[in-house]
Amino acid sequence: MDQKILLIEPPFHRLFKETYSLDRYPLALGYLAGAIQQETDWQVRTYNADFTPRSEQVKVSYLAGTGFASYQRNLQNPSAKIWQEIHSVVERHRPDVVGISAKSQNFTSACIVAELVKQVCPECLVVLGGAHASMIGPDVLLCPHIDLGVQGEGEATIVELLGAIQAGADTAEVPGVLYRRAGQRVAAAKREPVADLDSLAWPHASAPETLIDHGLYPPTAFQYVFATRGCPFNCFFCGSRNIWSRKVRFRSPDNVIAELQQLQKLGLRFVHFDDDTFGVTRKHLRELCDAISTGCPGLKWSCEIHVNLVDEQTIAEMKQAGCYRIQIGIESGCDEILRAMRKGFTIAQARAACDIIQRQGLELHAFFMVGFPQETEETLAQTAQAMRDIAAGRVLYSIFTPYPGTEAYEYCQNRGLIGQAVDLSKHFHQSPENCFCENISHERFRQLVTAIERTCDRRNARRRMREIFSRNSLTRLRQLGPGKAIRKAWRVLRGK
Repeated sequence: MDQKILLIEPPFHRLFKETYSLDRYPLALGYLAGAIQQETDWQVRTYNADFTPRSEQVKVSYLAGTGFASYQRNLQNPSAKIWQEIHSVVERHRPDVVGISAKSQNFTSACIVAELVKQVCPECLVVLGGAHASMIGPDVLLCPHIDLGVQGEGEATIVELLGAIQAGADTAEVPGVLYRRAGQRVAAAKREPVADLDSLAWPHASAPETLIDHGLYPPTAFQYVFATRGCPFNCFFCGSRNIWSRKVRFRSPDNVIAELQQLQKLGLRFVHFDDDTFGVTRKHLRELCDAISTGCPGLKWSCEIHVNLVDEQTIAEMKQAGCYRIQIGIESGCDEILRAMRKGFTIAQARAACDIIQRQGLELHAFFMVGFPQETEETLAQTAQAMRDIAAGRVLYSIFTPYPGTEAYEYCQNRGLIGQAVDLSKHFHQSPENCFCENISHERFRQLVTAIERTCDRRNARRRMREIFSRNSLTRLRQLGPGKAIRKAWRVLRGK
């Protein structure tokens, strides 16, 4: 009998509100499932426990208010609906191995999932990978319900690990694995990053037969694509270099286009490049834009780009190739804070980049982050002013959060801004518990950022009203089909 593995994305958004959802297919699960299907004879299923088909737009102010209380209650209530659902899924599939992909923000949830798995299938091997394991290494095994961890990119590691399990071999010999030995938590030899990204199976390709409740997902859940892995920039707060490294690896344009053409055959007219930083080299960007124009006529796409990569010619070429929206990380309206973040640009340069994007007629979404250690009331006011002045189509707002394993985390510990142990259940970008400022009290910080959060929600709601009637939005609604389109349009009009 074939052995079975179940890959799980733990819940996070749904803990705040049942209708908050990760309404996309997690690429991590898709890449792992593709590798397992391609290289092994294991039966693989994927399960996004953070998905509900009745999803609505997340409000930042809700996450930090009423939603946070709901989130805490659900984490502490083993009878909550979400945990019962996960219990039922595991019981129905009864896997030999469960793989959980976790970030720091949902690691607490992942540990609860691991415990549920052990309750249902005590002999099941629980393996945890993802960003959190890559950042902190063997310490993920402090959770007693996790048997093994995976550090770094997981495709080759999971294939070799399943082979070792099948052969009864020592799993500690598999590079990239985290394990226990003689009471110690140990990291096996380092797993080198995947050199040939073209060799990886496309995440969406295996979804129809592996993803649980595949038919309930909107087509837009499969619109996410990677063209590269790695980011050359060195932002102080970011953990990307610990996961992918700063060396950027590229898929060939031909390989990317072949995947995009398959997505078009599924009816998708819009895709989003989920790269940490898109367009790192002009050569690859130009080749990719030319290939999209030739091979995927009519396809619209979006991406995230660094301020320093923006110029008139680049954005014009991207627009000509079908780019309709750009996300850009501005983070702060204060040059002093930007220097401390090591963003590599000034607020004037950020404004100029945004002007170019908007002048070319592309939608602009802007990331802002408040609460950096050197923050003052004056610098917060400068950031709030930058949000107003730049007038992005959507503001993607967060509170500075030093995640374990990052340089920022070590800095905050050394400054006494966080203790030696952190409650990860309260340690995420919208948590009202977060305040790592040296110059502002927690109470005053909450007063200031609550006003910013409400402003962001109001601005985003007004923009949603305008965007829903845009040509691009109407096309996306047609992709959903009549019933889902009407429900989504109604939620948007109600500000949800």
